This record gives sequence, structure tokens and C-alpha cells, in this order.
Amino acid sequence: MNKALLTGGVSAVAVMGGWAATSAGAEETGSADATASASPSGPPPGGGFGRTIAYDDFVGVTADGTVLGDLYAVHSTGVSTVPVVRAAQAFVASLTDEQKAATLFDVDSDQWLDWTNVDSNDRDGVALRDLTEKQYALGTRLLRAALSARGLRQANDIRKLNQFLGEYEGDTSKALNEDAYWFTVMGTPSATGAWGFQFEGHHLVINYFVLGDQVVMTPTFMGSEPTKVTYEGKDYHLFREETLAGLELLRSLDDAQLARALSANEKSGTDLIAGAGQDNAVIPYAGVKGSSLNRRQRRLLLDLAGVYVGYQDEGHARVRLREIERHLDDTYFHWIGEHGDDSAFYYRVHSPVVLIEYDAESPLGYHESDGGTSASPSASEPASASASASAGPGGPGGPQGTPTQQHIHTIIRTPNGNDYGVDLLKLHRETDH
Repeated sequence: MNKALLTGGVSAVAVMGGWAATSAGAEETGSADATASASPSGPPPGGGFGRTIAYDDFVGVTADGTVLGDLYAVHSTGVSTVPVVRAAQAFVASLTDEQKAATLFDVDSDQWLDWTNVDSNDRDGVALRDLTEKQYALGTRLLRAALSARGLRQANDIRKLNQFLGEYEGDTSKALNEDAYWFTVMGTPSATGAWGFQFEGHHLVINYFVLGDQVVMTPTFMGSEPTKVTYEGKDYHLFREETLAGLELLRSLDDAQLARALSANEKSGTDLIAGAGQDNAVIPYAGVKGSSLNRRQRRLLLDLAGVYVGYQDEGHARVRLREIERHLDDTYFHWIGEHGDDSAFYYRVHSPVVLIEYDAESPLGYHESDGGTSASPSASEPASASASASAGPGGPGGPQGTPTQQHIHTIIRTPNGNDYGVDLLKLHRETDH
């Protein structure tokens, strides 16, 4: 099924109504002369909609439609994948035959690309809510092995606030609860072969590819609405590090650098480009280039990338960050919006080997004016289930209001063909025969 085109409640209705492509120049510029393009024949790009393509048609995100070669190689990282392999093997072994039939796919299956971050209840695989207590524990163990402590905490907090949103809206029976997240497994978990898994639900999608001791954990989509709330006696503040790291880098720029980084002073609508169904998006480089930054600014740029790379286990995060650092001169930092502590803004980090987007969006299901910020969700009136997103970059916010840090979408990708480990698998098959 093409889940990227499914409607899925408030998030879906909003994104369907808006044009999300961000204006971008081809070199160091803050102008809006060129526009990023999405996958062919799909709806406008954004956080949750596009046209799912077949695995064989995958090209990857590029800057101009041309894939840069010789960026990736099959090699030993020296970081063991044994913990995640064993966790995956145990999880798969615990499934019933019926569950396996719904959950297991070939390593080069179209299933990799068929994901969505919207609150759809129509997904493949096996959901957490349908697992036995033992299976649930083994699924949790798989996530723990794949993610860092911070990555696991963030994933769990996203799920918890999805439960909050369901209670706030008055319906936790479908996609808005903490266990409406699905596992699929591609290939056979092995310490030497190629395999991977996908963990998918509202505001949280993790694609995790393994080849020997190499790992590719992209695309990974993380978001939340709300991001800051007190729920069941606990204070949540999601995406704090992502917000602060972006602001610190932007505020370090001098006037000339800021002019290149900034394309619009006001953020409104939806600007995230490389969301679900945008696997072949063409996104021109825009913003200030890494080669024009001083030493401190370059460190801040690398630290910002490290916040997102740091979702995965620490050893493979270090490997990934070294890869990004090798291309730091050719890494661009692009910004839309103001830069106050509480401002809504969009930023993008983009190089031949990494694409990161952060987008503060209009409120859809949650509204602070309802009085639910520090109370139980039942104290608030259910939010409207229909909304419209902006008409595009710089366009008006929908009737639900202007963008806010209470609704954030983020994504990290590996451009030029290695999302889902596609390029690594291709190289592996070429050298293995």
C-alpha cells in the first residue's frame, strides 16, 4: 500500500492542504530563486505525504538530480553489531507464524520505502499493542540495542506524547497511543549478511539497515505535538537539544554569513521537504557553506549534526560523524525564520552525505489556549480534526495558527543513494559475486 498518500487524522489533513517545498539557491545564498522538487508525480513535499516509489526506482536525495558516486564503501567499522543482531533474532523467533507472515520481508523489499509519519492506523508488520508481554519486551530490547540511551529516551517520549495527544483529542483506540507503532524486518538478522528493520508510527519512523558491522539509520523521522507539556506528573520537553544547537550555530554567524544562511525572516507554514514519500527529492544546496566558517562555527555545525546522529548507538554514531566531518567544507546551513529562544523556525544541514531538517510547524491537534499545557489532557476540549497547512514557504499558517515550537518535525537522511543502506547493499552484491 502507499501509506505516504493515506490520510491519517489531523496531521494528514494539514499536510495535504499545504505546499511544503522550501525555496533554495544552488550555492551560498539566502535567496529564493530556486525551488526544491519532490519525487515525480507526488503531492507537495512535507512531513507526511509524497508518492512512495519502488525499491528498484530509488535514487536518493540529490542536490541536482545527479547522484554523486564513490561516497560509500563496504568496510569494517570495528564497531560490533552483535547486540542488535541477537536482539533482532530473538524478537523474530518469538513471533507466531501469522505474525511472521505480516512482518518479514526481503532485504530489498519496497516495504522499506512505504512509511509515513502521520497518524495512520493502516500499516504493515506487527504493532506493539498486539504483542505478548514477552514479545513486547523483546521488541523493546531491539530498540535498546539499536539506539543510544538518548535516542531511546526520545523515541519513548515521542510515543508517550502520542498517548497524551490521543487522550487530549478523546480517542486513543487507533493511532494516537503509545503502542500504535509497528515493526517490520527486512532480510534475515545476521552478523555477516544484509538485513534491517523498520519501526514506524505517528511522529516516529526509524529505518535501520545492517551489513556486517556497518549501520545506516536513515531515514529517521522524529516529531511531536506537543513538545513541552506536563503529563502524568512528568515534565516533557522534546527537541530541546535540536532547538538549542541550531540557535547556537545561527547566533555565531557574522552579518555576511547570516545573510547567506537566512532566506526569510518569518517562518510560516510547513517547510520540511524530505519527508515520507520524498526519497528521490531534488534539494539544491542553500545557505552558508562550511568552508566559509571559522573553527568554532565548524565545531558548532558538527555538533549540530551530532545531535541527530547521536540517536543511534554510540559506536556507530561516532563512525557516522566522522563521515560527515570529512565533507564539512561542502556542508551547507540554511535557515528560515527568527532566532529567539521561543521562535518558530526551520533549518537544514545539507552535504553530499547528510541531510537534516528541523521544522517548527502550525498547531494541528494541540492548542495551548485550550489550557492543557500543564494539566491532564482530559481537562481540555478535544481539538478539531481538520486543519489546513500553509500555502508554502513564507505563506500563511492555517486556521489552526502560526508555527510554534509545540509542533516540531525533524528528519535525517543519507543523500546520494544510501538511505535504507541501498548503496551499501548494491556494493555488497557486486563484490559478493
